[in-house]
Amino acid sequence: MPLRTDAIPLVKEPEPRPPPQAPLPWVLPSLFAAFNVVLLLVLSGLFFAFPCRWLAQNGEWAFPIITGPLFVLTFVSLVSLNFSDPGILHQGSTEQGPTAVHVISVNRKAFRLQWCQRCCFHRPPRTHHCRFCNICVEDFDHHCQWVNNCIGHRNFRRFMLLVLSFCLYSGAVLVSCLIFLLRPNQEAPYVDRVIAIVVAVPAAGFLAPLCLLLLILAKSVSAAERSCEGKCRYLCGYNPFDQGCASNWYLAICAPLGPKYMAKAVLLQRVVEPDEALSQNLHCPACPWALGPAAAAAPGPASGQQPPPPALHRPGTAPPGRGEAAAPQEVS
Repeated sequence: MPLRTDAIPLVKEPEPRPPPQAPLPWVLPSLFAAFNVVLLLVLSGLFFAFPCRWLAQNGEWAFPIITGPLFVLTFVSLVSLNFSDPGILHQGSTEQGPTAVHVISVNRKAFRLQWCQRCCFHRPPRTHHCRFCNICVEDFDHHCQWVNNCIGHRNFRRFMLLVLSFCLYSGAVLVSCLIFLLRPNQEAPYVDRVIAIVVAVPAAGFLAPLCLLLLILAKSVSAAERSCEGKCRYLCGYNPFDQGCASNWYLAICAPLGPKYMAKAVLLQRVVEPDEALSQNLHCPACPWALGPAAAAAPGPASGQQPPPPALHRPGTAPPGRGEAAAPQEVS
């Protein structure tokens, strides 16, 4: 008996969705940043213990006098950059939603503020969400894997100081080792010469990319550009953030940084009265996690009980741990 294929309709099974990708673990990047600090300490210890010590014992005090302060400056810059605040902007006021349109003008250039799905607020210009740190950073430049931290508005100066000091320190160590190796004498021990070669090789390897990076940073600061921005970001090659070479260097090096959102965000909150809270509905439907645990556990209208009003905030202010700059002014 032939099988009837029209008796039972064939239903195509839905294709299984790929599993969501897990976020990158924070352990490996942290270990890599710690390894860089340890590597700097080990190589510097070998340099000061063997070739630099021999040069100082033979009257060449100029080498430890120059390389010593450079090492301290490099080490302090590296460690402080690991734990620095790049300019984190936390979630803004929940009165804003993804459907709202905000346009601001910067030097006769209009910008439409983009909505951040993770942080749940409209990002100001040059604010980007780092996929490694899962935060929005003000004036974001890039994420540095060597220090496992973002480079943004508040730590860009430390990053430039680290690159400059590391470049000078690597050059000073390389010159000291070459002078020690090329000195025509047989008094230096064999171990000191081997250690000088071991230290000179990584110093020469770091010197070339550091000099190139320093030139790129100088060009970026002079033109008021950022590493994360493409060449076609601004129409007709017009950069509204460029205020001239001298002004750009002043803003990048000497200008005040402004308030620190992570430290003063707690002072921005204000709990309103229950009558005022009931008269406004400032919750964002696209961000259910913005509601507190009390609102999530409150009974619905079927139970006959009214849920307690949540703590709300004035427009333009921010809840604890959230930056006030996340709610910029709308310009028509």
